[in-house]
Amino acid sequence: MSLAERWLKAAYRGSVWLYPLRPLGALYAAVMARREAAYHRGKRPVWRAPVPVIVVGNITLGGTGKSPLVAWLARWLSERGYRPGIVTRGYGGRAPRYPLWVTPDTPVSQSGDEPLMLAQQTGLPVVADPKRARGAEQLVAAGCDVIISDDGLQHLALGRDIELAVVDGARGLGNGRCLPAGPLREPPERLKRVDALLINGGPQTALPSLGKALDKRAATPMRLEPIGWRELATNKRWPLSPLPFTLPVHALAGIGRPERFFATLKALGVYGEWHAFPDHYRFDAASLCFAPAEKPRPLVMTAKDAVKCRDVAPPDSWVLDVEATLTPEFEQWLTARLATLSEEIT
Repeated sequence: MSLAERWLKAAYRGSVWLYPLRPLGALYAAVMARREAAYHRGKRPVWRAPVPVIVVGNITLGGTGKSPLVAWLARWLSERGYRPGIVTRGYGGRAPRYPLWVTPDTPVSQSGDEPLMLAQQTGLPVVADPKRARGAEQLVAAGCDVIISDDGLQHLALGRDIELAVVDGARGLGNGRCLPAGPLREPPERLKRVDALLINGGPQTALPSLGKALDKRAATPMRLEPIGWRELATNKRWPLSPLPFTLPVHALAGIGRPERFFATLKALGVYGEWHAFPDHYRFDAASLCFAPAEKPRPLVMTAKDAVKCRDVAPPDSWVLDVEATLTPEFEQWLTARLATLSEEIT
């Protein structure tokens, strides 16, 4: 386990060895507060799109389920007649120029794993750009009438109409402190200013750790549900049961919370050896060799890892596809909010 992984586990557990870093955490929180104030007071420029902008993000390090929520939003909006576009930083990729229009065939080395996954899952316009406002402007010019910003809560140069914050239902806010004394990008109070707070895994486990950050506001439960298996080499889809591969397996996960993926596999009756990798890990053929050649096992992975493993994975490789599920109450709220925004913009 790397030092960074050990630190992250300690930050979520609240280990005492992080106590000496509390002054640095307080300094970081103060810097973030001044930065936010500079944008609100007009000291830093903010680009306002002529269409609604929905920002999906979080205030914690590590995976919370943002990208599945972005994919759900994109599909939900499309089904209701909108023309959504997705803008993302493109973490882990390096394009020859930006903005980068991401298609299902874009090299993952240019786009990063999450933008490519979103392009493949949604079939909608996806732009990767470290300057999100510039990328969003390209989407508007291309005819998109709603912009979804993936992991954009802290990117205040892009004006927003709706902020959705996702919190992991199992880990909550960890020790509740900002970097480097804890796992928070912003103080817990930031959650009071978002439009909707979604708890991935249900709010019942996370609410105690959120404490005063909620200020008695309602939290919306969100779940990631497995929907089927996909053969990596052919993209052929299979139902969850019966399993389309033999057991035991090798399962890998290079995501923010690998244990969530492994728990899902266990619930589906899959067993074998689990292999956790750092988030956004760059796989090669050597890193996928887990067993002697005379005893091959199927390889099971997440959709996010699949976009990086397609060209290097062995033939018997499988992807577990998941999708976010939201409550009818959240859908009703979002419908009403978008209708109000449309009236204000027109």
